[in-house]
Amino acid sequence: MALTTRVEQILSWYAAENPGTLTNLVRLFNHGALSGTGKLVILPVDQGFEHGPVRSFAPNPEAYDPDYHFQLAIDSGCSAYAAPLGSLQAGAARFAGQVPVILKLNNSDTLARVEQPISAVTGSVEDALRLGCVGVGYTIYPGSGARNRMYEDLREITLEARRKGLVVIVWSYPRGAGLSRQGETAIDVCAYAATIAAQLGAHIIKVKPPTAHIEQEEAKKMYEKYSIPLQTLADRTRHVVQATFNGKRVVIFSGGESRSTDAVLADVREMAAGGSFGSIMGRNAFQRPRAEALRLLSDVIQIYKSAR
Repeated sequence: MALTTRVEQILSWYAAENPGTLTNLVRLFNHGALSGTGKLVILPVDQGFEHGPVRSFAPNPEAYDPDYHFQLAIDSGCSAYAAPLGSLQAGAARFAGQVPVILKLNNSDTLARVEQPISAVTGSVEDALRLGCVGVGYTIYPGSGARNRMYEDLREITLEARRKGLVVIVWSYPRGAGLSRQGETAIDVCAYAATIAAQLGAHIIKVKPPTAHIEQEEAKKMYEKYSIPLQTLADRTRHVVQATFNGKRVVIFSGGESRSTDAVLADVREMAAGGSFGSIMGRNAFQRPRAEALRLLSDVIQIYKSAR
């Protein structure tokens, strides 16, 4: 398939990468209903590990089966499917080549309560290659006292992934004793977290939709001094994208907790208007009945397809 002008432009931002990594970026951007647009909608299903099975799958019991998520990603026209090792191993052979897959390399659970969160490395780059993945995902928690360990582990993973031609997707989720609960999604913190992920070498960055709250007093002074617009989610999305090399890194936004369809789509429209490269939407998709999930993902895809 020939590359569109937009995909060629995105690839030009990654000129230091080897042909294997560039090829896998193309596989992501040329797959599914958003092929060639430079936008992505990814289905992530790591919530069973992160939040437990009943909290994740009881609203839609079909979702206990890993095959369900592969098929949902395929049938909805998603750009990719991302999951931990066990889920991918359960269906990678059966669904080989039908949808790009991303191995989530680190995970944590909610059984322990810790002030300085850190996820355990639960998969490897070798696992990703064996399973036919286009890339690997890794979560960092800026704000945690354990952040430097995560940054250092990510550096080693990124070096190996690059050598072997894989894409690196970083979930950059501010969290820990250094931040208030409100601060985890504050605009200054989200923009900072996206910048950190870019500086650590991420090809694709996942952050949460930012609120208008400003956590850091010194940052607040700068926002006020330079009258940076933050009133709407579109404004805040635009600012986060600007913070990641002036838009020269792919930034996608999470869907968050399950909400009404109208609320989800209203946020997606705002983020698309602000220049988001797409959405990575888990619970709002797989916790709905299949037909409803397919409609929602189709609507999300159409919003990004129509965005300029």
